[in-house]
Amino acid sequence: MRKHPVLGRIAGYAFAIVFILAGWQLTAMAVHNPVLPGPFDAFPMVAQYFDELWPAFLVSLYRVVVAMLIGTVLAIPLGLACGRSPRADAVFAPILYFLYPLPKVVLLPVLIVLLGLADAPKIVLIAITVFFQVLVTVRDASKSVPEQSILSMRSLGANRLDIYRHAIVPATLPELFTALRISSGTAVAILFFAEGIAGSTGLGYFIVNAWALLAYPKMFAGIIAMALLGVILYELFDVAERRLTRWRRV
Repeated sequence: MRKHPVLGRIAGYAFAIVFILAGWQLTAMAVHNPVLPGPFDAFPMVAQYFDELWPAFLVSLYRVVVAMLIGTVLAIPLGLACGRSPRADAVFAPILYFLYPLPKVVLLPVLIVLLGLADAPKIVLIAITVFFQVLVTVRDASKSVPEQSILSMRSLGANRLDIYRHAIVPATLPELFTALRISSGTAVAILFFAEGIAGSTGLGYFIVNAWALLAYPKMFAGIIAMALLGVILYELFDVAERRLTRWRRV
């Protein structure tokens, strides 16, 4: 009897939660230090500080979603162009090789000076990071589309738009969503850094402020909320991939 995919995912998440909580509790008992409270001490703090956590969660969610949207929208067309055009790749590839390895977090002080302390520097920093990760993935994925597939479509009378729509873009989508899932974790990490260093709102600030006050259960409540933010983003991209790449399961 075939297991329902939704029930399988629920069971998988339930097992993961139990495994993580058990490991957390055992580690807290072994360390026996206020810096690492157990889950039964930290989770009630989520409810206790919900009035502070919820606005911070929404602010962080807004920043990371807008940043990932901007970075992705800008990266996809350029990645497709570099992947399918040797001339465009010859122009942009050297620039990419120089800028991609650069740790983008080092740009935060520059962005703060230029854009201030509001949402803009945090969004731009995340967008830059996502832009390069998506650009490299889309470029390589579109470049690897077999030339025989392109020639076959041209022989049937397909124009350039048809080739991109029915061959190149579908072949690129799985790798694109893989890059987005990876980028979501990176984006949340950079968001924490940016909000903790140069912010007065968001989950990053909530966590760092609780840490400064030695309120460790409160700090872990913020960590739980930020982990939830990452899981939500990851799952959204996973659902979108399953919806947009149904042909892979036919």
